[in-house]
Amino acid sequence: MLERSLDGTALKQKAISDNIANINTPNYKAKNVEFHSKLQESLLAYRTESRHLDFGSGPMSGYSVTTSNSTKINNNGNNVDLDEQMSELAKNQIMNQALVQQLNGKFNSIQMVIKGGRA
Repeated sequence: MLERSLDGTALKQKAISDNIANINTPNYKAKNVEFHSKLQESLLAYRTESRHLDFGSGPMSGYSVTTSNSTKINNNGNNVDLDEQMSELAKNQIMNQALVQQLNGKFNSIQMVIKGGRA
């Protein structure tokens, strides 16, 4: 799940980078990646019993990149809001760092078990 979440933050980072790079491109529409809701669905579908249905590859299997056609920010048809993109970038970076810390904690636990509990 951590790996899939990191994939989601990487895809969101790419979408935000594309949006910022195209801020002055006429008729460019901002892209967004929504993976937090898929992450929540995945957490709810966690199997606690072997007889339960396997949702492991279902909810988190694919992320969708959506394009916002609802608003116009500039006169040239471009709807990229730099302040919003920078805010989303900061949130995504914080999420990514938290996921990396979680993953490092998992690896440290595995390493400690391999070493027999010795540091």
